[in-house]
Amino acid sequence: MITGNLQALALATLPDTLYALLARPECALAALQARPNGRWQPEGDRWFCTISDSETAPASQRHTEYHRQWLDIQVLLAGEEIIGYDVADARQIAAEERKPDLFIVEQAQLRQQLHLQPGDFAIFAPGEAHQALCAVDKPARVRKAVFKVSPEMLRGKT
Repeated sequence: MITGNLQALALATLPDTLYALLARPECALAALQARPNGRWQPEGDRWFCTISDSETAPASQRHTEYHRQWLDIQVLLAGEEIIGYDVADARQIAAEERKPDLFIVEQAQLRQQLHLQPGDFAIFAPGEAHQALCAVDKPARVRKAVFKVSPEMLRGKT
């Protein structure tokens, strides 16, 4: 798991491929905030981004998930949220695949959490369990951009 802020990108010490992606002008915080909700995938790129509004909820009401195929970059555009996570490999834990590459873990052990505010991001590698959209104090509206990046991009494969 890697975390940082779009407005201080160099401090996150990202792999070159992820830095190049998030440093693109169209991925700057103001540019993402100005985009309409929906899926966005520049032609020819092996990543895509979904921008949407959501509601946070108490952690006890949120599911824990992980992915096998995609690296997840969650960028908070408005509001604030808590994301619970663990850095252990969750791929060996019993899980239900509810959508393609969305595995829900029933008995998650999340030892860490992040408090995200606008511009903050968290990057979860395949197998890293995370519980997004947890309320800070009480349920509230947030707006997020979630990038899905092929791990092959990190290995220099196209």
